Amino acid sequence: MRKLIIIYLLLLLGQKVVLAQNSDDEYQVPLADVLHQIEDRFKVKIKFTDDLVKGRQVKYAEWRFRDNLDATLNNVLTPLDLKVNKEKDNVYKLKTYEYYRWEVADGWATLDRLSAAVPDKESWEKRKQLLRPELYKALKLSPLPAKPDSKPIVANRRVMNGYTIENIALEILPGLYINGSLYRPQKFKGKIPLVLSPDGHWQQQRYRADCQIRCAMIARMGAMAFSYDLFAWGESLLQFKEADHRRSLAQTVQALGAIRIMDYLLSLPETDTVKVGMSGGSGAGSHTVLMAAMDKRIRLSAPVVAISSYFYGGCPCESGMPVYSCGQGTNSVEIAAMAAPNPQLFVSDGQDWTAHFPQHDYGYLQKIYDFYGERALVQNVHLPDEGHDFGVSKRKALYDFLVAQFGLKTSLVKDVKGNYDESVVKIEDAAELYVFGKHGENLPKNAMMGFDQLEKLFK
Repeated sequence: MRKLIIIYLLLLLGQKVVLAQNSDDEYQVPLADVLHQIEDRFKVKIKFTDDLVKGRQVKYAEWRFRDNLDATLNNVLTPLDLKVNKEKDNVYKLKTYEYYRWEVADGWATLDRLSAAVPDKESWEKRKQLLRPELYKALKLSPLPAKPDSKPIVANRRVMNGYTIENIALEILPGLYINGSLYRPQKFKGKIPLVLSPDGHWQQQRYRADCQIRCAMIARMGAMAFSYDLFAWGESLLQFKEADHRRSLAQTVQALGAIRIMDYLLSLPETDTVKVGMSGGSGAGSHTVLMAAMDKRIRLSAPVVAISSYFYGGCPCESGMPVYSCGQGTNSVEIAAMAAPNPQLFVSDGQDWTAHFPQHDYGYLQKIYDFYGERALVQNVHLPDEGHDFGVSKRKALYDFLVAQFGLKTSLVKDVKGNYDESVVKIEDAAELYVFGKHGENLPKNAMMGFDQLEKLFK
């Protein structure tokens, strides 16, 4: 009792109390204290929030220290599923361990192993034949669920400057709807190409200005562009919570949604079924790569700021289901190669996980395309001074690629100097793009409400 009183008085006086430790207590030290010890010993700064360290203890803490900083941090943090990112010299930030983000060298080594296993076209074709059905199984889409016997819901057709827009909802499972907006050329003759345009992980979903601009410009050039929501994203939030987007089934629903979108749009009499493309950025870029590998109807793909051998997608909608376990282990670059020899454009930048794409991953893809004698059909536009967005430079790269591969026309989208002129596109309020009304008042009566109902369909 006297000892406890002394400790209490010392605490009141602001004195640091260090109790004797032994193996019965596993030599535990609070993580925050260990981090401060690391700072003192290696003369660095480690930034962290209280939430990340609260209640965390490091067992046998002193035994984890080594003579260098990296080994010490690894020994201390890895068992706690934590890591640090280096922000600048001698400054680090504590983060939750990112299973999906590897060191660049690790990603390259894995890609080298995958590459060595397919030295020629014959071995690569066998690899593709192995992977494709496994992807469907990993997503719980083998066999595909029955298609609901319902008609598309079409709403609010608008005539714009050189293009039209109509909002469309498709029932892809009983009571489960995927919503989007179809942009079409205002005037066209014969068959017209189709470009699926899923939205990525940016705020304002498919209602963003850059998303509307991209789809309108594609339509003005002579193709259809279908802009659609990811699962539990955009108008899908009428049926699910935002947190449901970070559930593993999100990846499955998105894949099924893309398949059903193509089923519908390819049934339209004006669709050119040979010229079917897909382009999305960020998480929608991962989605683009997966769908181009799975669905042979996609003949062109353009993932933007999305793909590298050392990043497996930071959201369950990209890596929630075990797609990367297929074929005894794969990654997004190998999955992207499955689209060969179809035309494929990769847009990368200098400020996210695509920063090193041109140095190694692109060479692997060129090797695969060489099997078919079609190296020119895989392209990379790298923007080293730009960051993670679908900005004008990325859109221009996509436009150029579509013009070259699908024969689209630029006369309605370029100014007298030959530059793309996006100013003619009208940016609409988000409500104009809704299928089910401003407040969801037109949501079908059979619409499922909540993730529990979705899970039952897959059980």
